[in-house]
Amino acid sequence: MSTTICQVMGFIVSSLGVAGCIVSTAMDMWSTQDLYDNPVTAVFQYQGLWRSCVRQSSGFTECRPYFTILGLPAMFQAVRALMIVGIVLGILGLLVCIFALKCIRIGNMEDSAKANMTLTSGIMFIVAGLCAITGVSVFANMLVTNFWMSTANMYQGIQNVQNRYTFGSALFVGWVAGGLALIGGIMMCLACRGLIPEESRYKAVSYNASGRNISYRTGPYKVGSGYEPETKTRKGAGYEEAARSEDGRRSYPSKHDYV
Repeated sequence: MSTTICQVMGFIVSSLGVAGCIVSTAMDMWSTQDLYDNPVTAVFQYQGLWRSCVRQSSGFTECRPYFTILGLPAMFQAVRALMIVGIVLGILGLLVCIFALKCIRIGNMEDSAKANMTLTSGIMFIVAGLCAITGVSVFANMLVTNFWMSTANMYQGIQNVQNRYTFGSALFVGWVAGGLALIGGIMMCLACRGLIPEESRYKAVSYNASGRNISYRTGPYKVGSGYEPETKTRKGAGYEEAARSEDGRRSYPSKHDYV
């Protein structure tokens, strides 16, 4: 029961993480204009991964997509790639995890196959969460660098300084979503251990001695194969006397010895 609960909870948490990654990637507020010491408050600007928007005080909002790919910074494109890879891996992990749930029976699928699928989906969720966290962190680092550069130029008295941007709500959504996907992947990996059948964990081979027990007696060594059949001897006085003959020649008992 604990394995099933861990697996289901991992699936739910990972689903929330993947959904959060999709929402974060689609949001436009990755960076918002810093209004501190800004005399112009009638216009508010914010940017996302796919377009930049301007909102006026009257409530009118105008968004303009990025019409170029090569003109964007390399780090900006890397953030896009990381988020897309995280979403794709998360969706594939969800599809694999649905068939790996222990509470769902599909045909004659064995528990070992479900355990392998659970481990695969868990690894996918972990990688997806790391991609999301890395992408959001790289974008946040870009914002911090540009913010302090703009601040330094402003205090140096340089005119026509570009607007400063700070963290948007999409960054926090991405951080939380990446963490949920990472936790869900770890839970799936832990549930994989409980799905492995007991007989496949410890494989022991027992060796049973075949044939009858053979007792060995000390005596002169005789060369042989060891598998020679035992000769049946008939007990009798004539045979014993023939064996004890001193001349070394083989003597045969007479017919009177059998009486």
